Amino acid sequence: MRRILIPLVTVSVLALGGCATSQRDDSLTTTLNAYASTVRWGDFKSALEFVDPKVREEHPIAPLEMSRYQQYKVSGYDEGNGPVPAGQFEVHQTVKINMVNVNTQSERTVTDHQTWRYDEQSKHWYLESGLPDISQQ
Repeated sequence: MRRILIPLVTVSVLALGGCATSQRDDSLTTTLNAYASTVRWGDFKSALEFVDPKVREEHPIAPLEMSRYQQYKVSGYDEGNGPVPAGQFEVHQTVKINMVNVNTQSERTVTDHQTWRYDEQSKHWYLESGLPDISQQ
């Protein structure tokens, strides 16, 4: 009986570990798609909700800075090669965001280097790097 029980327990533990990884991966895909959709619509106020609450608390965005996002319409969002794992609970992603200034109608591309971290406690992915820096030239 013992000979059967040990392999059975080992297989069960490995399967459960695989389920957790699969759920985390599914959650990442869902989160990245939702964030991309939010940014594509130019809804940076809602996009801010994807940023880690600790980061938002430590680095609050002033109303004037948030209003600058309203000067732009997003015309493209390219994830390139997608997320790259940087450890068990972190991924990096470089996104090219095309933006049109509503006042001048000039278009430019902003490169957004994103860092996403998985919080095991809340079972949620958070954007650690903050909103895209639209002031870059």
